[in-house]
Amino acid sequence: MKNLRIVFMGTPDFAVATLGSLLMNGFNVVGVVTTPDKPAGRGRKINKSPVKEFAESSHLPILQPENLKDPEFIENLKNLKADFNVVVAFRMLPEVVWKMPEMGTFNLHASLLPQYRGAAPINHAIINGETITGITTFLIDEKIDTGNILLREEVHIFPLENAGDIHDRLMKQGARLVIRTLEGLSEGKLKPLSQSQFIKTGEVLKAAPKIFPKDCLINWNNDPVTIHNLVRGLSPAPSARTVIRNGTSDFSFKIFESQPEVIKHDLNPGDIISDGKHFMKIACRDGFLSVVNLQLEGKRRMNTVEFLRGFKIKDYKIRVS
Repeated sequence: MKNLRIVFMGTPDFAVATLGSLLMNGFNVVGVVTTPDKPAGRGRKINKSPVKEFAESSHLPILQPENLKDPEFIENLKNLKADFNVVVAFRMLPEVVWKMPEMGTFNLHASLLPQYRGAAPINHAIINGETITGITTFLIDEKIDTGNILLREEVHIFPLENAGDIHDRLMKQGARLVIRTLEGLSEGKLKPLSQSQFIKTGEVLKAAPKIFPKDCLINWNNDPVTIHNLVRGLSPAPSARTVIRNGTSDFSFKIFESQPEVIKHDLNPGDIISDGKHFMKIACRDGFLSVVNLQLEGKRRMNTVEFLRGFKIKDYKIRVS
């Protein structure tokens, strides 16, 4: 089994744990495919993907195609003679790539497929108030996240956990699931199952599309639990945000941590309640959202006490629309 030739495909930190697990378990990783280096930041410094940095430190061959259908890349990939492609948080693969290995190409996805197909499964599960999520390995086919399932594991989401917390837990558990998947496939013990077999009667499938800036803006006409879940689901990045106004000047601030308070009141959504020293909460439908940790535009992240020490919140109002 350890003589299997594996090509690993991935880009972010989430994928690094699996690549490291493959190496630590003695698997023969013959190549790594990741995104090209890109300039970033004010200085336009060239950034390497986390997977590339790890692959370099592990002295692994690296391919960084701009185009996954490029003939030169396809030829270089063929020369690696992979038995398996293992994919974690990478781009959609063309058929010529996922069909190339003799034993197949499988992907690790951070949800219990077929629920939460898409680019941001962790975020959307928390935003929707789920208490259970999970990880899935599945065979790649011509569509996004629709291939036959190999293994699934459930993971509980605890009430105060945010997307960063779940990301870190799924990252580690996913790395272990990939090892189990390789072992099962190589020994012929895994039978791929159609995703349709995992859909319960009457169950509605929820999507997990990419998060855009407009999706991060808090709607204060929602109830406090819905807003709190949005904060959790977008923390620590890209972060839920709102806009405060002083006269004609608008300032954006991000909320990283909050507490919901369900209670009837006669305030308008977006009204700010604060003693100017210790607490700040914002009115919404049927309750309040207490702000615990935030970051004002152009400032560092801080807790509410620190924020109120240098900011006269009574002079500002939330811009609701």
